[in-house]
Amino acid sequence: MLPLRIIDLNFNLIDEITQYSSLQFTRKWHEIGEIELKINRYIRGANELTKDRIIFPHNHLHKAYQIKHREIELDENGKETENWLIKAKPLKAWLSQRLILPPSHTAYDNKQGNAETVMKHYVNLHAVNPVDSKRKIPKLVIAPNKNRGDSISRSSRFDVLSDEMTTISQLSGLGWNVVVDIKNKQFVFEVAEGVNRVASQRVNPPVIFSPEYNSLKNMEYTESYLDYKNMAYVAGQGEGVERRVITLNDTSTGLDRYELFVDARDVEETKSVDATDSEGDPTTEDVPRPEDEIIAELTDRGKEKLAEHEQEIYMGGQILAKSPFLYERDWDLGDIITVQNKNWGITMDIRITEIKEIYEVGNPKQIEVVFDKDKPTFIDIIKRQFKNMNPVIKS
Repeated sequence: MLPLRIIDLNFNLIDEITQYSSLQFTRKWHEIGEIELKINRYIRGANELTKDRIIFPHNHLHKAYQIKHREIELDENGKETENWLIKAKPLKAWLSQRLILPPSHTAYDNKQGNAETVMKHYVNLHAVNPVDSKRKIPKLVIAPNKNRGDSISRSSRFDVLSDEMTTISQLSGLGWNVVVDIKNKQFVFEVAEGVNRVASQRVNPPVIFSPEYNSLKNMEYTESYLDYKNMAYVAGQGEGVERRVITLNDTSTGLDRYELFVDARDVEETKSVDATDSEGDPTTEDVPRPEDEIIAELTDRGKEKLAEHEQEIYMGGQILAKSPFLYERDWDLGDIITVQNKNWGITMDIRITEIKEIYEVGNPKQIEVVFDKDKPTFIDIIKRQFKNMNPVIKS
């Protein structure tokens, strides 16, 4: 069985667990994963699996999860068993405990730059070095910035910090995580870039997942255009004919054209700057924002909404235990690989965005993967609908 270490928030080693009934943990590139552990409560170390303790596989400090739930497991008849059911969230779930609060002099926290810089800007201001010290997450630091990702423009007001990380991750392809640094006794927010391992490139050894190559035990595939849109009218501030409207992807015609309206009236035309009043006292005043800055933000808003209405391809599968490509040696979460099923006529270069590792007594280790994105749940759909409501908030 995969050994699990237990530490506390001060990095003290509490115990190590080597026996349990089952362990399933899910790693996600864009979003927040989870872990579920079933263990007999009399096994050594089981009594140490308490709230806020951190567990991780031996030396895998990038797979650290904090315990948030435990219960006595029930059997199929609803009777109590001797097992604890433990649920934990990865450390990056800490960012779901913070909102993006706008600066006191403006309605939104605006940031432009490459995707990694923007992500670290928000984490720094709202979790690492916030104005209000009560909002600081203890021992959290930010890894050095490598300035990766395309240039983006973001504007946020009271959004959940982890949701903003997810959105930027999906737009840019960059992953994000919080890892344990035992040596320096700190937790490190990191941005990651997957490795290109597609069949057509020549830099890295290629990885091809396919039933024909004995690398996939099973494969599922869904392709849908039910919610598809491919061009957008993005409307900013203004009224009637004076309202600022830009178009994105305005090339499709006829039945190949699927139009989307994006209400982005919360994208501001002015910004507050420091000034002095007639008596020389400090104050602020609103000045027009540069037009290219406004258009960049409207463009990013449109791209974000169009990404929610892309051709929806859901693909997943279970990796063969004796696959020629070894997990965490030949491929890992975030990598871009080639998936192929000749019988279905499918060959795609696609990112691995979710990995589930399953360990059960009496069964070999199982690895399940999701390529690009998973099918949305009912909760996902509801959250998207609320996200698409853009009220204008006066400050």
